[in-house]
Amino acid sequence: MLMSRRSLLMLLALSAAPAQAATPFKPTRISVAVRGAGPDVVLIHGLSASRGIWSGTVAAVPGYRYHLVQILGFAGTPAAGNAGGKVAAPVADEIARYIATQRLVRPAIVGHSMGGSIAMMLGARHPQAAGRVMVVDMLPSPARAFGVPQAAVGPLARLVGGEMQGADRLRRDLNGLIGRFGSTSWLESRSDSSVVGRSMEELLSTDLTPELPRIKAPLTVVYACPEPVSLTCSTISATYRTAYARRPGTRLVPVQRSGHTIMQDQPGVFQAALKSFLR
Repeated sequence: MLMSRRSLLMLLALSAAPAQAATPFKPTRISVAVRGAGPDVVLIHGLSASRGIWSGTVAAVPGYRYHLVQILGFAGTPAAGNAGGKVAAPVADEIARYIATQRLVRPAIVGHSMGGSIAMMLGARHPQAAGRVMVVDMLPSPARAFGVPQAAVGPLARLVGGEMQGADRLRRDLNGLIGRFGSTSWLESRSDSSVVGRSMEELLSTDLTPELPRIKAPLTVVYACPEPVSLTCSTISATYRTAYARRPGTRLVPVQRSGHTIMQDQPGVFQAALKSFLR
């Protein structure tokens, strides 16, 4: 059948039309620095830290295009969109928007500590955004790491969140607790105390366990076994197995003689684990 003149003109017009430009990304909660070339990898730091925590990893594992996220309000950056309310969940949503507007095709997501919680949120709530997910030293329910009964989680979260915005002495006393979610020296990191406090409150009251089955992308969890420590690595491993039991197929990778910041405490071991994860 011959094509009508009108149909032919419409076809020519469509073929001549310029390709639609990508939607500009206008962040309010994060900034992103892009390094390298190759398959896309999104790196998310922990509480009160900066994207600089990944510098050694990026240099040691070339061949990828790394998207280094900086959560605003941490490490001397302005709070901007994180100046009120929750932080982790809205940041996860904004990273998903970044991935969509930049037309990244199912990039690998790697998150340390609080960034690990955000990585799980991305995998569960934005499955189209994540090709694979690596969580570094984080449980789906952080309060369980401290043996907090469920009924006490809310009051504890509110207490810690409030104290973080209080006197310097009280905030220094909480440095050890904060170190379980990111930077061990948050006061020196020049992070906004309000953003830190609200992030802590949110993390302590968040339980991602019910959402684990929604993560369809391959999931790897790398966790530290410090030495010396009162808990053996077998005990720590049992905790992680139980915590991720609702997500069959999760790959658990223990790292011996490491503190919470595995990429800095055991860089060679972490880089090997990352290479295996990205293959």
